[in-house]
Amino acid sequence: MRPLAAEAFGTFCLVFAGTGAVVVNDLHGGAVTHVGVAFTFGLVVLAMIYALGDVSGCHLNPAVTLGFCAARRFGWNRAVPYILAQVAGSVLASLALRAMFPAHPTLGATLPAGPVAQSWVMEFVLTLMLMVVILSVSTGAKEKGVLAGVAVGAVIAFEAMFAGPVSGASMNPARSLAPAVVAERLDHFWVYLTAPVAGALAGVFVCGVIHGPNGCCRPEGAKE
Repeated sequence: MRPLAAEAFGTFCLVFAGTGAVVVNDLHGGAVTHVGVAFTFGLVVLAMIYALGDVSGCHLNPAVTLGFCAARRFGWNRAVPYILAQVAGSVLASLALRAMFPAHPTLGATLPAGPVAQSWVMEFVLTLMLMVVILSVSTGAKEKGVLAGVAVGAVIAFEAMFAGPVSGASMNPARSLAPAVVAERLDHFWVYLTAPVAGALAGVFVCGVIHGPNGCCRPEGAKE
């Protein structure tokens, strides 16, 4: 249960801080700023990796969990409990934000700013890049170590900085699902479910091409 509790807590912190920054920015005249929102997402992931990486691997993202499974670093039988824990943590965060800020219409839900196809491609590419970095700096199925937090947090921050105005830069079905459900804005959610998962799986393939089969696709427990 400890890994599941860590995934639920970590995803709660990610959604509470990240989408909370969006909500506060909207309600307080841009006080946080777009750059501040991007850095909030990156910094909370960085902090959670160092706090929880040794316990659960700090996936915090169903697409990342499925990517680790596809890379044979994580058992498929463990994917469903991890994803349920991530969704539970994210929904609790959005419910807390709804209680605190009942007037906000979206609670930081991700919605396409332009054509839906544009946002789908953006989310696909963003998650592909994220997955390649995660696989390259993680140990087995765990995002931990001196560089993992900095590298993963930096990718999330810079991707949110340039892609946020286009698609919301979710890269994470749980992060998008929770505010969409609580705020009742499920329109276009399929974009933020399918594109990150497809991008993560493509990232496994790209990482294998770059690092070789023993670089990115190692069975869980295999020697580094």
